[in-house]
Amino acid sequence: MGSHDENDTLSTEPLYDPELLKRLDFSQSSTKFDPAISASNPGQGLVVRPLCPADYDKGRYLAMKACPNTYYVTVIEDLEKNQIVGSATLVVEQKFIHECAVRGRLEDVVVSDDYRGKQLGKLIITTITLLAQHLHCYKITLDCKDRMIQFYTGLGYRLESGSSNYMQIRFENSKL
Repeated sequence: MGSHDENDTLSTEPLYDPELLKRLDFSQSSTKFDPAISASNPGQGLVVRPLCPADYDKGRYLAMKACPNTYYVTVIEDLEKNQIVGSATLVVEQKFIHECAVRGRLEDVVVSDDYRGKQLGKLIITTITLLAQHLHCYKITLDCKDRMIQFYTGLGYRLESGSSNYMQIRFENSKL
């Protein structure tokens, strides 16, 4: 009895504190959703949450978990199908040249083809962007393909002049 419960707990231990997602204020984002959705209310049968070991290969999860306050892999799960339908990663790094201030990097954004048109791409990106701001990142950056520039621009990201498809948002409350 004890080991089964312990194994269940270990397989569902989140990569980071899920309370962080509950604290995100979507009214601070310039991204508009119609109909309205948020990390705490992503749509019927869906949940936005941190990555857990049961979601994928445990070795990869444990390697990321071993770097606290660095990887914030966030997923959207269809509870009815018990399936991950979208995810994105926020990588937080300290910058030596900025007195160890932290910057965020948006990586690995993906939404299942079966869930396109439900605003889940906008939702996961806005969630990660607000999470970076909540974690006091002075900026969040990404690299994208040419065809995605307009999409990310619509979510507040701006091209960095002379840097190909490097885009960023600088947060107003940052000193840098």
